[in-house]
Amino acid sequence: MDNDPGSPALALRWQPALSTPAPQAPEAEPVRWWPLGVALLGALGLSAFVWSEHGALPAVLLLLGIGLGFTLFHSRFGFTSAWRQFIAVGNGKGLRAHAVLLGTTATLFALVIGTGTGLFGNEPDPMSGTIGIALFAGAFLFGIGMQLGGACASGTLFTVGAGQSAIVITLIGFIAGSVIYSAAWPLVNDLPEVPAVMLSDHVGWFGSWGITIAVLVAIVLITRMVQNRGVPPPTGAPPSARGVARVLRGSWPMIAGAVVLAVLGAAVLVTSGTTWGITSAFNLWGAKFLQLIGFQPETWAFWSQPDQAAQLEGPVLQDQNSLTNIGIILGAAVAAGAAGTWKLHTGLSWNVVAAGLVGGVLMGIGARLAGGCNIGAYLAGIGSGSLHGWLWALFALAGTWAGLQARSLFGLGVPKPSDSSC
Repeated sequence: MDNDPGSPALALRWQPALSTPAPQAPEAEPVRWWPLGVALLGALGLSAFVWSEHGALPAVLLLLGIGLGFTLFHSRFGFTSAWRQFIAVGNGKGLRAHAVLLGTTATLFALVIGTGTGLFGNEPDPMSGTIGIALFAGAFLFGIGMQLGGACASGTLFTVGAGQSAIVITLIGFIAGSVIYSAAWPLVNDLPEVPAVMLSDHVGWFGSWGITIAVLVAIVLITRMVQNRGVPPPTGAPPSARGVARVLRGSWPMIAGAVVLAVLGAAVLVTSGTTWGITSAFNLWGAKFLQLIGFQPETWAFWSQPDQAAQLEGPVLQDQNSLTNIGIILGAAVAAGAAGTWKLHTGLSWNVVAAGLVGGVLMGIGARLAGGCNIGAYLAGIGSGSLHGWLWALFALAGTWAGLQARSLFGLGVPKPSDSSC
């Protein structure tokens, strides 16, 4: 008999889960002033530099990224953990938080795109994606990579900002996988696919919004029915301040995080005219690094395309996704310093390093194949009423199951169901 209290076998025997009250969070740790001070100076200094050198638009995007990182840390908003908990033990709490995020995003996107509301002269465009083998394979690989690497795209950035050194390995692998994709791009560019399917093209923006909300409500109901069969009771909560101080130093409810993330994501759309994305920046960072050490990725077929060539020739601090990514790292560092949890972790074992590296590479390749990650394809796609976002989610869920099985190849067990850090 499996007596491990964190194991799925024992967890499934707990009844009833939905009525079990969450444990009280312990008091927050003392503020870590040095990390907080460095992060604040970095955030404010870089924002001022970007504003003076590149203008208001890039500076606003950087500030929005800082807000995203701050929110991701405080709400510990989990994409990786939400899928893992549902697949491993049937706990749908994380997926219901996803439904709130997706529903709020869809509502705001419908208002913004449907009315053509934009700043800096930008016309807001929805995220659409073609449907084919690349999407399916990419989402599946991404799902495996999340469970091996321990984080998704947004989770990788905010946990790196919070001082989690293990996830730095995942980030390195993520960048390497993106570079591998761009080098091999001619081999995968012509995989069979069909054009994007946008609900708004058939039923208008109001109809698209209504269908999206109806599907999300169904997901909430289904996950509740599955969870009622029995999932483990809550086993812990992150340290948190009380009262008003909780906003700056505490652990936020995931639902609150979902709403704030949706608002900030919509602000990115209003500001830039395009939806929030993450992983194309990793491709750019990898190519810039190769140039720095003497290679010539600009001669590759991928970087010879007009849009990609312009991106590679321009400065990183003018690239939209790079700005929000850097902002997420800085925002999470500020939040972790204020919460007293910022701390570098050392002494990583070989299997954790290997799994993180392989998981990152798979996510880098998968995100580029699928044209996006949990943010660019899943969140922005579903929020925009694009069918490819829903299909990405289905194949990423399948990849999540495969990734949980693959963890044993690295001597890793299935993380405890209560783990929702990313």
